[in-house]
Order: sequence, then structure tokens, then C-alpha cells
Amino acid sequence: MATIFVNAEKREVTLPLTVTELIELLNVENPEMVSVQVNEEFAEREDWNTIQLKDNDNVDFLYFMGGGQS
Repeated sequence: MATIFVNAEKREVTLPLTVTELIELLNVENPEMVSVQVNEEFAEREDWNTIQLKDNDNVDFLYFMGGGQS
């Protein structure tokens, strides 16, 4: 088992684990609308299948919301 932090929440996971697998494991809503940071660096969507998470990594799922004044 390894410990990672997802949006600052401690999670116990089994490695190896990619970003894509983590998204599936956590049932992330609207994965097509999410951006991912691993250790404060943006992960390119085309690399999610190959980025291997490591013990103590920090992963943030960021949702960009549209909006404005009416």
C-alpha cells in the first residue's frame, strides 16, 4: 500500500497506479471536464495513461467552471 493525497485528502492506494486508473478508481465525475495536477504540475491529458503515481504524491483534480455576470 502507498499513501497519496487527492485534493488534500489522504488516500491509501495500491501501486502501480496511473492517473487514468486513479480517475476510474475514484469515479471522478465528468473526467472529460477535469484538469489534473500531480505535485503542483499540470499533467497533460495524453500522458494520464503513462504517469505512474508514487508514494506521497499530491494529486489535485481541478474543475473549471464557466460563468460571468448577467
